[in-house]
Amino acid sequence: MSTKTPAEASSGPPKGIGPMQRREMWLAYLMLLPTFAIILVIVAGPLLANFWISVKPVQLGDLRPPAVLVNERVRGNPEAAGDSATLEYRLRNSSQDEEIRDVVLRDAVPEGFNVTGLPDGCGLEDNRLTCMLGTVEPGWRDRLRLEGTVSNAFLATDDPEEISVAVVTGDADNVLTSFEFTFENFSRIFSAREFWSVLRVTFYYTIFGTGGAVVLGLFAAQLLNTAFAGRGFLRGLFLFPYVSPVIAVAFTWVVLFDPFSGTLNALLTKMGVITDPINFFGQRAIGFSLFGIPFEFPLALSTVIAFEAWRYFPLSFLFILARMQSINTDMYEAAEMDGATPLQQFWYLSLPQLMGILSVLFLLRFIWTFNKFDDIFLLTGGNAGTRTLTVDVYEQGFALANLGAGAAVAVVVFVVLVTFATLFIHFAPKEEGL
Repeated sequence: MSTKTPAEASSGPPKGIGPMQRREMWLAYLMLLPTFAIILVIVAGPLLANFWISVKPVQLGDLRPPAVLVNERVRGNPEAAGDSATLEYRLRNSSQDEEIRDVVLRDAVPEGFNVTGLPDGCGLEDNRLTCMLGTVEPGWRDRLRLEGTVSNAFLATDDPEEISVAVVTGDADNVLTSFEFTFENFSRIFSAREFWSVLRVTFYYTIFGTGGAVVLGLFAAQLLNTAFAGRGFLRGLFLFPYVSPVIAVAFTWVVLFDPFSGTLNALLTKMGVITDPINFFGQRAIGFSLFGIPFEFPLALSTVIAFEAWRYFPLSFLFILARMQSINTDMYEAAEMDGATPLQQFWYLSLPQLMGILSVLFLLRFIWTFNKFDDIFLLTGGNAGTRTLTVDVYEQGFALANLGAGAAVAVVVFVVLVTFATLFIHFAPKEEGL
């Protein structure tokens, strides 16, 4: 005897996708294919290239593959028809580490230059010169000289060297395209004490810079959520740090905090707070004692963090203010009638409603701050204990011309951010009701 209910009996097994739905599905995939291709090229392409370079001993000079460079010139200064002259080719291997195989030089002999002597390995056919040079060693240099006489056609030419350009071909190993890999770059950066110091500075800068921007944005949103005269003007004014060019605001901060002519040092000195000017962006740490215990305060790094929080709090302010204005005000009225203080209303009513947007803002600002380069580079150049991983990428890749090491540091940045984002999304607090 069947135990199924009438509803279960009538429902039957689930039906599969029909031919029309399958065709529509594939049509949708085909329409999305250009978007996927663009994302793959723009996002995945550079990312995969960075991983590729990180496992290769690539120097800045390796971006240009080894090649034989040639310089052609006429020797002898002929002045009349029949004078002797020499067509000279200066050649050199551009690489000091890689050989070039099957090197061949091809050129068209200038009109009016009658060749009387060819160097070894060279042949002339229909005024076309071909020289088989074979394999050249790293750092190789040589000269090929074609002896000959000139005619009036040659003398009438303004610059016979520019009539044709010598072409040199050859095969060489390219470290960028070869399938030889090494973990030397990672071994080098992980074994350096400086790397771990830079990593600690990066986390310090990112956590406090992100937290400062979010807290300032929350404070500003709470302040401007109440209606009062001039609120619209103040809301626009609060966006100034974020919309201003970074070079302008960074220069302004450098001038304000300058130890010799800065406004802040002058005010503190006149007020008697300090006796000597403080180099806020150039002094690594400042010592002080608390209850007889000596401490060191990271001055330059903290000043950069203050700049980071000030410059990027308007983004948090906008998002939090928009979320605040969408909260139903009835519960605030009820809480006020029950005698709840403004602080209690914020802690028990507003904050739980804002946890979702605060989590998103912290995640986004953490990723952006961790990748931040221009602010630190403009303010301190990475000196005085403010060197972060992104500055290290620049230093390794361009200042030291070690692209492989710079790419390895960039891979570390990517792995750290992916790990943090995965854990944060899993454990981040959610808004009530979600």
